[in-house]
Amino acid sequence: MSETEAILSSLIGFPSICGLPNDEIIGWIEAHLLASGAKVRRVPGDQPGRFSLFASVGPETSGGIILAAHADVVPVAGQDWSSDPFVMTRVENRLYGRGTSDMKGFLACMLRAARLAGSGTPLKRPLYLAISHDEELGCIGVRSLLADLPHNDEMQVAGCIVGEPTGMQVAVAHKGKIAFEIACLGKAAHSANPFLGKSAITLAAYMIDAIEQLQEHIRQTEHYDTRFEVPFSTVQAGLISGGAALNIVPDTCTITAEIRLLPGYDGAPYLDWLEQAAHLATERLGGGEVQIRLINAYPGLNAASQSNICSLALQEAGHNQVTVIDFGTEAGLFSEKLGVNCVVCGPGSIGRAHKADEYITDAELAAADRFIDGVLDRLRH
Repeated sequence: MSETEAILSSLIGFPSICGLPNDEIIGWIEAHLLASGAKVRRVPGDQPGRFSLFASVGPETSGGIILAAHADVVPVAGQDWSSDPFVMTRVENRLYGRGTSDMKGFLACMLRAARLAGSGTPLKRPLYLAISHDEELGCIGVRSLLADLPHNDEMQVAGCIVGEPTGMQVAVAHKGKIAFEIACLGKAAHSANPFLGKSAITLAAYMIDAIEQLQEHIRQTEHYDTRFEVPFSTVQAGLISGGAALNIVPDTCTITAEIRLLPGYDGAPYLDWLEQAAHLATERLGGGEVQIRLINAYPGLNAASQSNICSLALQEAGHNQVTVIDFGTEAGLFSEKLGVNCVVCGPGSIGRAHKADEYITDAELAAADRFIDGVLDRLRH
């Protein structure tokens, strides 16, 4: 078993499901980093029992590079796994377990790199490791971590690599996200005379129609970014809940929806568009109320392909061209909050993430180790 595989096996053994306390896995990672000679800062999150880590190896000089990963994983409830998702299982060249691709594989490579950076030829520039919590809930944990760090005017970091699973392709752009809730409030009544009430479900139906109209408005008015499979921003309702019993006119109905924004677009005008639609919906119903509440948002990424960190990543990954990804990451927040150039590049496939029998291959882990070895070599010279 390689060093990276052994570390990954330990990481998989922690059921670090998003939204739950993560002190056990963070404690284990912290101990590993300290044993490697790293300087480690444990940063509390906004909720009890949630922590992130920021570690550094090497001299306190400018020009360091940040490797970033999240330690949380999505739940496994209701999924039909062939083996225990929290016990890493080898089948030929595949390593199965929750988080192997997304993204404890890269995290294991980072921890191996910390040990290597603390031994052998000393680094001339620092290696930084950023490890967050609750990324899967909308990049929540990294916010307190970034708030704890100085802006890059003071840190003078050369760049950041977020190791989400891209198949070791170097991604320079992804969409941002706004998650929001539409609460539709009506008036309850006995269904024997529904005209005495105001149906919140009917009000919600008007808002579902408004979401579809907003999508068409976006399709017609945005400037397309053809790098993406869907070259415009998208809006969709993912959850709806309302009503208490068949013989009661429902007084509440809630829609949970999201906007996936092209990088560079501001979602505020689209939320304003829905606010206007809500006013029209209550007029059509003849009463009721619609409340739109922001749940979470994170920015997109639109990095320059000519940046030094992008050139470094392309060379060490063995590619000539950059790509874009359709899923969100913490890279936009690193870029926005720290003022540092970011790319996304890591082992595994997002197509295996969040599913039963998630896996990563030996070759993918080895490629990530070679990639990070190249980064370390740059920091030594």
